[in-house]
Amino acid sequence: MNRINLKLSGALLLLITSGCSWQNNQSDKTNTDLAKNSVASENWVANPVDYVDPFIGTEGVNNHRQAANVVPGAVVPYGMLNFGPEHVYSADMLAESKRSQRWVVDEKRRIPVSAGGYNYGATRVKGFSLTRLSGTGCLGASGDIPILPFTNAVKHSPDTDDLDAYYSAGFSHQNETAIPGYYQVGLDNGVNVELAATTRTGIAQFRFPKNKSAKLLFRTSYSQLGSEKAQTQVDLDKNEISGSVTSGNFCGYLGQYNQRSYYTLHFVAKLDKKIMATGAWEDDAVKKGKVVAKGGMGYGKGPTMLDPAEEGQLNTGGVPELGKGSGVWVEFETEEQQKVVLRVGISYVSVENARKNLQAEQQASSSFNTIRQSAYQQWHTALSKVQVESNNQEKLKTFYTALYHSQFHPNIFSDVNGEYWGFDQKKHQVTGKQTNQYANFSGWDVYRSQLQLVSLLDKKRASDIAQSLFNQAKQNNGVWDRWTHNSGATGVMSGDPATIAIANFVAFGANDFDVNGAYQSLWQAATEPTSLDLSDVGCPVFCRGQRPSLDQWLKLNYISAQSNSWEGASETLEQVSADFALAQLAKRLHKEDESNALLKRSGYWKNLFNPNATESLGYIQARNKDGSWKDKFDPFSESLFVEGSPAQYLWMLPFDGQGLSQLLGGDDLMVKRLDEHFHKEDGSWVLFRDSGQYADVSNQPSIVSPWMYLFAGRADKTQQTIRATIEQLWNNSTKGIPGQDDAGQMSSWYVFSSMGIYPLYPGKADLVLTSPLFKQVKIGNLTIKAENASAENQYIQSLTVNGKPSNQSWINESYINQPMTLEFDLGNTPQQSWGQGLQDRPPSYSIN
Repeated sequence: MNRINLKLSGALLLLITSGCSWQNNQSDKTNTDLAKNSVASENWVANPVDYVDPFIGTEGVNNHRQAANVVPGAVVPYGMLNFGPEHVYSADMLAESKRSQRWVVDEKRRIPVSAGGYNYGATRVKGFSLTRLSGTGCLGASGDIPILPFTNAVKHSPDTDDLDAYYSAGFSHQNETAIPGYYQVGLDNGVNVELAATTRTGIAQFRFPKNKSAKLLFRTSYSQLGSEKAQTQVDLDKNEISGSVTSGNFCGYLGQYNQRSYYTLHFVAKLDKKIMATGAWEDDAVKKGKVVAKGGMGYGKGPTMLDPAEEGQLNTGGVPELGKGSGVWVEFETEEQQKVVLRVGISYVSVENARKNLQAEQQASSSFNTIRQSAYQQWHTALSKVQVESNNQEKLKTFYTALYHSQFHPNIFSDVNGEYWGFDQKKHQVTGKQTNQYANFSGWDVYRSQLQLVSLLDKKRASDIAQSLFNQAKQNNGVWDRWTHNSGATGVMSGDPATIAIANFVAFGANDFDVNGAYQSLWQAATEPTSLDLSDVGCPVFCRGQRPSLDQWLKLNYISAQSNSWEGASETLEQVSADFALAQLAKRLHKEDESNALLKRSGYWKNLFNPNATESLGYIQARNKDGSWKDKFDPFSESLFVEGSPAQYLWMLPFDGQGLSQLLGGDDLMVKRLDEHFHKEDGSWVLFRDSGQYADVSNQPSIVSPWMYLFAGRADKTQQTIRATIEQLWNNSTKGIPGQDDAGQMSSWYVFSSMGIYPLYPGKADLVLTSPLFKQVKIGNLTIKAENASAENQYIQSLTVNGKPSNQSWINESYINQPMTLEFDLGNTPQQSWGQGLQDRPPSYSIN
């Protein structure tokens, strides 16, 4: 069976070939109806949903561990519920992992295939879970309540099943379909599965084969990396299953601090077909006829990845062992009617709220097609906020899929009644101007461009996200955590990304929240060291302080090699961006003295620039507390800094490019070093995971580096490098996203870059410019025109802004409040004079 995409009347239709037991019988008329009212203005793409392929980026570029970890499944924009498949290791995938990874686990551990739960290289499904995060690098993010349609006998406890070899179902990608808001797969056991979603609820259609056992296994304790406790109960009178799982353990295998619980997910599932029999399992015991099960999986014991280990030693801490857990199964009679419809609501507050969410978002009379159609329409509305004119079908697919992936997170966390679970582990109520509480803030990643994109698309939603972060901080003793997962602070990564995020929200016009209260909290966090800032608890990966070793920052004016941060030099670069961003917010609030003090602090990066770091070149280098340089410096070492080398971090100064140019010896030397960073000696490009000597534009420390040419007056080289990155690293295949998508951050980089704009500055909405891919784009107040855009025409020849010629390689933030039209003339030869003049380069804020 093949998945075939047809375009009829501008709408995506799903045609599944006949002769298969799981033929998709729902009416394809639903999507066609949606297109009737979508009439293109001028030559805009009329139905952007048609260009989305959720499978893009689901396969590792080199092996399954390098996938983008995006998740095809049923979800609406920023939805709480993400209904989709949870894959399991096969023996060959585990063998590959052991061959290619230092960290390996054996068959007695429940190691997920990928952080999102889905990997294109997998061939088996352990169930369809209700919550998943998209694009994360770490394992352990949700994957709650997998539900498995099963046709065999329950012979032993699923908790004792090596690699879920028995309690899983094979599948083929030929029998799999995904479009925004909908997922379908035909399993090898003969069951056809269809999923659709609302914001807080899901609906599933399971079509079982005739004359076969028909069961649904509710694997309640099976969150992605374990659970502390779980409970499930079947109510035969109501024909429903309900329960909860308490979990956490995000990145828990990296260290012991996060091997803990910090959220509970509650669910209620209603079935349209009478339950004929039940059973339960707890640990290794199977209890046929029972309707209640209790027990969690635990989080595993033993050394973690950060513990000293010899090559080949198993690292098992933070990965649950076989033998623990619980769940229930229900059975149906399917001889006459094979289809079983399940409706499920979730809540992080209570089962009662899960039931209220289900009642509010799914009427009893709502059909599967109606819910699927509504999800499709929500994605159509969300994606249509960026209008594009282009004849390049391949680029449109990559673009709109990236825009789709950019709108998963942060996701709605409050219930329909406004209640949500706080970081203080208490129930709270959304109040005031806020509409929804949001969760899952991948701060170190998304502060760079994803939240700016969210703000341009929906200022109200962005304002709610900003208020959500402030609410979390108030419930977390004033600490703005850098990676929040559901109702818990994880401390993952480095820097102070929440400060940059809040400043960016306001700069991009998302200011419908308590801006003054948030600023006062951030100012206090930036000026008054807390006991957590002074503590190494959780470090290096999970440092609890918002500003690790803030005392050093205030006294030494840098973070030293002997600090509470993950790593002092890269932490310093993160902190100068945070201070620069907070300075911009202070200025907007007319706090000039505070703004000036913070702006001065943003220049502290120069205290770590060593002009003699190597025999011939200067770099950012770690410094000891006494002011001496840390020894054994290797600019190409990928282990010295956080997720990058000194050579890659050198360029992570988006607000002070001119200051960097001066320290490097001037524009010509800066251009030469950038050229050597992007090219090998033979002139070939190096853009992706070669070595620490070169750029890796698939990861955060390197994503601003192509834009740094602008500060040296070589805008043409920025245009050339961005185009090379787009052409070599991004495409519309399963390997089409380089590295982890990081909750939509990398996809947002692609969206901005392909439009010819990028939000380079922390806390400012000024945009730097490159050559657009498309003839015309409209987003917010910005209209971007490039009539002769093509693969060959990658160089800007000239530009007009609102009809006036401009040589500037950037625009100021006036477009936030008023219309602005950029009209590019592109060509196939570099125009070095454009953007070259000192007055034409992006502003640089070099503070001595």
